[in-house]
Amino acid sequence: MANVLLVDDEPDFVAAAKEMLQLHGHTVVSAERLESARRLLSGKAPDVVLLDLMLPDGNGLELLDELRNSPVKRVVFITGHPGIKSLIKNLSGPSVSYLTKPIGSTELLRIVETDAETESPSAVGGGNLHFGCLVGESPAMLAVYEQIEKVGRTPSPVLILGETGTGKELVAESIHRASGRPAQFVAVNCGSLSRELAASELFGHEKGSFTGAVRRHPGFFKRADGGTLFLDELAEMPLELQPHFLRVLETGSVLPVGSEREVPVDARIVAATNRDPKKAIADKALREDLYYRLSVFPITLPPLRARIQDVPLLVEHFLTQAQTSGAEGRRFSAEDTARLRAYHWPGNVRELRHVVLRAAIMSDPSDSTLRLPQRFDSPFNEPNGQHGLEIGRSIRDVERELIMRTLEHLNGDKRAAAETLGISLNTLYNRLNAYEAAGIAAPASPAPP
Repeated sequence: MANVLLVDDEPDFVAAAKEMLQLHGHTVVSAERLESARRLLSGKAPDVVLLDLMLPDGNGLELLDELRNSPVKRVVFITGHPGIKSLIKNLSGPSVSYLTKPIGSTELLRIVETDAETESPSAVGGGNLHFGCLVGESPAMLAVYEQIEKVGRTPSPVLILGETGTGKELVAESIHRASGRPAQFVAVNCGSLSRELAASELFGHEKGSFTGAVRRHPGFFKRADGGTLFLDELAEMPLELQPHFLRVLETGSVLPVGSEREVPVDARIVAATNRDPKKAIADKALREDLYYRLSVFPITLPPLRARIQDVPLLVEHFLTQAQTSGAEGRRFSAEDTARLRAYHWPGNVRELRHVVLRAAIMSDPSDSTLRLPQRFDSPFNEPNGQHGLEIGRSIRDVERELIMRTLEHLNGDKRAAAETLGISLNTLYNRLNAYEAAGIAAPASPAPP
């Protein structure tokens, strides 16, 4: 357990942080000013100092100079501005890190309980992380962080828009962390909800309410009570279920299947879609009233090609994650890094991650430099004699062609195809069933070994 000195002049934050850390067994003393912090430091040195950058009687950086030769293991700056990282990361090596307000309980515990001598922030990727999970310092991402900060503490529903692979679930988790809500973050892929059991899965059911209901089931809404419910692929939610979902948003209560009594829930709703909402409404995939109810606070994620300066940071983060693949201490050459920055990344951050991890696995372990293959881009970016996005072709035709070509490329492996396409396996099967009904056969799955 750690001895923590918390130096901050916001009473609400200090009270909440002290209570949470003490509940987990840490010892916490606090100071509102530099003067009182110095008095506390003259006694037994704490393990960790949580230090606000701006204090009533000076700047937290003044105290940092006085701590350089002390036995304090870690100094963690607390700031309300995410751009402060560019200043702090060059101050004093791995023993100095930062947290951006609002701070989630998981993020605060992680940084307090990490041993600075054995596992620095850079060793766990913390030096590049906002809200504990987002990477990027481009203006486009700093704007996203600002939006997360502003909406985090409110109960407002959020709709996250963005292309496949841009990190919508990570943004949803960041909103949960910024909210300070005590219960869990529950993620649901609407494309994986079966049409017959979707209401039961979301709202719960009573024992005996239908065949197979052998026990009471709380449902995703109740599981997220006191926390955050993230609904991914919103436009894939069965249309007939959407009015019931809208009612939950308006009343704050769910009606379990087979029950006559509504159950109150306090779940923060964050939804996401990679489809154009107006197009989804026109295609009868999304109710207009539900869209407007959820889009009180929309956040649009930039594609990777719009924040290409973040590629080196993302590569470093993914290489840290790939340590078990033998990537420790190894980096790409300047030439390969330039190739990564020059590519347009149609699959966004997910595609970059796959490329980096594949290079970490395939490169010679004895070589200190990771190698990119001669060609690492997706095989679906070239025309190859196919029709592509020609004027006059429908979106459904292009979607069908992409799915079929992906399956063909992966020798009919549907699970791998769903992952590559960024959709759920259930959504892929729904599409293939529709194609089969139209007389279009999918490539056969590989035979088991």
